[in-house]
Amino acid sequence: MMATELTTRMLAPEDYPRWVATVAASPDGSVYSLPDYLDALCTATGGRFRVLVAEHNDGHIVGGIALFECDSRYGSFVSPRRLLYYNGLVLSPHDSTCPGHVTARYLQTLDAIERTLAQLRYGRLRFKSRSTCTDLRTFQSRGWSVRPSYTYVVDIGDMPAAWARLDKNHRRLIGRCTEQGLQLTLDDDFDAFHHLHLQTHERKGAPLYLPRESFRQFVETLRARNLGRLYHARLPDGRVAATQLVLTGPHPVSHTVCAGAEAELLSLGATAFLRWRVLEDLAAAGYRANDLTDAELNSVTTFKAQLGGELSLCLEVSRPDQLGFRLGEMAASLPNRARRGVRRALHRSAGGSA
Repeated sequence: MMATELTTRMLAPEDYPRWVATVAASPDGSVYSLPDYLDALCTATGGRFRVLVAEHNDGHIVGGIALFECDSRYGSFVSPRRLLYYNGLVLSPHDSTCPGHVTARYLQTLDAIERTLAQLRYGRLRFKSRSTCTDLRTFQSRGWSVRPSYTYVVDIGDMPAAWARLDKNHRRLIGRCTEQGLQLTLDDDFDAFHHLHLQTHERKGAPLYLPRESFRQFVETLRARNLGRLYHARLPDGRVAATQLVLTGPHPVSHTVCAGAEAELLSLGATAFLRWRVLEDLAAAGYRANDLTDAELNSVTTFKAQLGGELSLCLEVSRPDQLGFRLGEMAASLPNRARRGVRRALHRSAGGSA
């Protein structure tokens, strides 16, 4: 596909290093767009991925998108999922000081990418970009839907300022845990991590991200590729009170994607202690921010807000599902919808008889 001097194509594996460099340098980049990360996720879930780029005739990549593809009985699809919070656009920064030139180049890049995406035969195509990617007029003008979602991002470039933004009660809990001898550890204790992940699932109804052994292999692969870290808050006797998985990589923004805490120790404040000590460790390693992943209106989001993060607006883009895919999903959902309808009817009936 041509858009003046831009062309688009799916990258061959030998070109992935150039894409990795593009992702690392882009404000829109993240670990989720890296081939090594997507390869690990494919192994864990049975998916597959391709990387679509727009580039100059000289081979310079000006933008692109990594497409993580899954199959269903109704057709293949691309969509955000657990452990793939962002699957959206990555645009190369432009070195011009003229805003008009920068906007024109971005629109040209988006035009080329959109024209190619529109031709891909997915039953569903949805992607969510980081909050830095805001100009999606090209997609809206061509019938794509754009809807908002939110996350909290903590700036850790200045840790004294980050400490000042921290909720007062969090600072108190961190101090108390420190006095009681809690320690931050960075290690490969997956069993402790998964134990608390499972506890959180059972206590709050939070989703299990992957089957246990698939999750273990996924985490081990990330650690071997320097794309993920397991952190624990340990009591003086070595017991793990809280845990979390953080995605890292060459981009300056890290991502906290999974966390858990020991139910018997919730009042201790170990979760606040762990979150802060992890931010300190990430800052020392050179990361500039930590994305806390998602900001739905619930108690967990309230906790994230108290960590001093900035509420960030992200945009999810989708084209209309293909008819067969949409009808198949509707048919598959009928039993659940029927059960919900019966429960509502019984609830109303019980209320009326009372």
